[in-house]
Amino acid sequence: MDTDHAPARVLIRQLVLYFLRLGLLGFGGPVALVGQMERELVADRKWVTRDEMREGIAVCQSLPGPLAIQVGIWLSYIRGGFWGAWAGGWAFILPNFVIVAALAALYVHFGGLSAVSRLTKLGMKDAVEWVLAAAAFVITVAVQAEVALVFVACGIVGLAYYGSLFRARSTASTSALLLAVPLVVTAPQVSLAKLLTFFLKAGSLTFGSGLVIVPFLEKGLVQQTGWLKEREFLVAVAMGMISPGPVVITATFVGYLVAGFSGALVATLGIFLPSFLLVLIVAPILVRYRANANVQGFVRGAYAAAIGTILGACVLLGKIAIGDWLTVLVALASLAVLFRWKVSNPLLILGAAIVGLVAFPLLRPEWVFVK
Repeated sequence: MDTDHAPARVLIRQLVLYFLRLGLLGFGGPVALVGQMERELVADRKWVTRDEMREGIAVCQSLPGPLAIQVGIWLSYIRGGFWGAWAGGWAFILPNFVIVAALAALYVHFGGLSAVSRLTKLGMKDAVEWVLAAAAFVITVAVQAEVALVFVACGIVGLAYYGSLFRARSTASTSALLLAVPLVVTAPQVSLAKLLTFFLKAGSLTFGSGLVIVPFLEKGLVQQTGWLKEREFLVAVAMGMISPGPVVITATFVGYLVAGFSGALVATLGIFLPSFLLVLIVAPILVRYRANANVQGFVRGAYAAAIGTILGACVLLGKIAIGDWLTVLVALASLAVLFRWKVSNPLLILGAAIVGLVAFPLLRPEWVFVK
């Protein structure tokens, strides 16, 4: 194996900083996230070898749970040991958890889907919106990083300027009102124990990417338990897909809807904990016997299956995301840009999002709307 070009250890602090950044800026689902790790950690930083990356993908694809998180835990274990795996893995999850929990709090506070439907009808109507758009464009092009923070900052400005927080009849301070947002759900509708059990099961028994877990969650949350309505579940999935990090962060949004902030914490713990335990059980065994011919044979076969499964997930995602001539053009143009100029994922997604924002009110595509 090629191990000459990788360090024996990487400081846990370095792992945490890297995965915090990836969790904040990593868009595009499991395929894009794993590809970004391969590009940055194998080719650029040379923290891991190609063989170690291939082993991680093969093993993690063979285990239940979200692929991108498991690969992150695997790589953190390879270079940071047991505690490095825990630190790197949770650092990967943390930014996504904060973003989605905040979105869930705003969703509940501002009245759910009725507020969302009103927002979709807004266009670029005044100078403030154009200033925010221009600022986001300049910052993104100049820095080529921290795109998620740009969205959050512009959203806060928009909330302060257009929202009703500062126009409310209450004289309570803004800080007190914001602190009260997570308390809008005053009492859990579902016990935390039941919520934890459900998401532990989801994280332990479903194989493949976050997109594969979605049908399992829909059956359990909507059809069997009735904790969510169909449209609420679709909003939760959408939040998981448009936010950075793994798609299964949908669990955080669901947990908040059914049991408040405590539910968000419990659901997040439940969906990701099995990944940590499974990887940390398998990784030491594989590292110890990695030179064994049978182990190498398994890795090669599993890696081939992982590639096929990942490509299959791309097809499934394409069926969901591509529904008219414009989305076909955006997909083809994105592929061309990625292969020709190697543009970073956040910058490419931002450009495609701007196209969608401009085209949506003009085309009003029927296939997008939830029936």
